[in-house]
Amino acid sequence: MLIPGMEEQLKKIPGFCDGQVNCDVLVGYKAVYRVCFGMAMFFLLFSLMMIKVKSSSDPRAAIHNGFWFFKFITAVAITVGAFFIPEGPFTTVWFYVGMAGAFCFILIQLVLLIDFAHSWNESWVEKMEEGNSRCWYAALLSATALNYLLSLVAIVLFYVYYTLPDGCSENKAFISVNMLLCIGASVMSILPKIQESQPRSGLLQSSVITVYTMYLTWAAMTNEPDRQCNPSLLNIIGYNSTSTPSKGQFVHWWDAQGIVGLILFLMCVLYSSIRTSNNSQVNKLTLTSDESTLIEDGLPRSEGSLDEGDDLHRAVDNERDGVTYSYSFFHFMLFLASLYIMMTLTNWYSPDPASASMTSKWPSVWVKISSSWIGIVLYVWTLVAPLVLTNREFD
Repeated sequence: MLIPGMEEQLKKIPGFCDGQVNCDVLVGYKAVYRVCFGMAMFFLLFSLMMIKVKSSSDPRAAIHNGFWFFKFITAVAITVGAFFIPEGPFTTVWFYVGMAGAFCFILIQLVLLIDFAHSWNESWVEKMEEGNSRCWYAALLSATALNYLLSLVAIVLFYVYYTLPDGCSENKAFISVNMLLCIGASVMSILPKIQESQPRSGLLQSSVITVYTMYLTWAAMTNEPDRQCNPSLLNIIGYNSTSTPSKGQFVHWWDAQGIVGLILFLMCVLYSSIRTSNNSQVNKLTLTSDESTLIEDGLPRSEGSLDEGDDLHRAVDNERDGVTYSYSFFHFMLFLASLYIMMTLTNWYSPDPASASMTSKWPSVWVKISSSWIGIVLYVWTLVAPLVLTNREFD
């Protein structure tokens, strides 16, 4: 919907571009809003339909697990119908709904990232203790050093390109505060008391959180309305650097921040899809049970023989006794993911009816920068929780 030349086709939709002064700029973004509205409403509908589905014997479970042709038809129908919604305040209202949903999805990404950091460190430490300790210690040290080096380079580039000697005070504050918070979290992870309660907490996890915090800081600054403090990637690398973009000027559809955001989104979804977390708290977040409900078509595996015919008695996950994850929450996660994709593709730009353009707004900046602070707080909590909640186990 955003690629060059597509706007000419979108203009042919009756009533989709009537009365717009700068239709070439708006039409692609409006189309993204409509397509993602269709996706989001489809998943929200199924999320409501699947509330309190306890087992596969529920008739609604059959809809969740089958009827794919009809579900695709429904999704397409809702998306096509979204293009015929009268404009009015729709785009503006849907922007704020999308911003709220994307913020929630970023928080889920943060939890998965923290879980990934702890799991990564635990895996390598275990291998280091099992044997060939020098090799794994060098790998652990190299990964940690690389993450901190990338973060340091990012901080330097932020100060060079996103601040001015006599301006951009907000960017200076964002960079400085996040840098100090990351340093504080890193120091805290190696304190003796933290090490006593969590021997495997270390700088690798802190370095991963630091890199992601720097990404969120950059993503926030790329949405600052003042173009003097928010140069485009083309200006940074020297292309078209003679002209300074004015406030509210249209930016290229393939903005670097959007591309990185989509890559991180795909990595996060892939990670959450292929791995059941060892952390029961992460499983609770996704409403996933720790053990699947398995029923075998034969003898129990512990009692069966190990001969060639044993492969006939395979476990089948039929969920008759209980679902292994919440169907409703599964679709709600996809609802939030649809909103996150929408905001990422549109670079979190807000429709401005007055100038008939898409512009950066401060709410987008604060959503991203606040999510970076929440991420650091969540990570610090994973460090101090065993000290605060002494009556609970944190394996």
